[in-house]
Amino acid sequence: MIQVIHTILLIVYIIVCVALTIVVLMQEGKQAGLTGAISGAAETYWGKNKGRSMEGGMILATKILAALFVVISLLLNLKIFA
Repeated sequence: MIQVIHTILLIVYIIVCVALTIVVLMQEGKQAGLTGAISGAAETYWGKNKGRSMEGGMILATKILAALFVVISLLLNLKIFA
């Protein structure tokens, strides 16, 4: 039974790793917003509602996937599965 749980966790871990890599690579660089700050542009509608945009969703997905990555990593390294 423990071996089955370990195998399931390992499969979920691999899926989380691939998804985290894809989500991080899809995000816009932070320097894209830096040019507006340097030129003195006022905060736009896009900047105010960034949390509701696709970019905001990707940031949230990154945080959730990173937390899952850490939790599953710790679970896989428990002595129970050894």
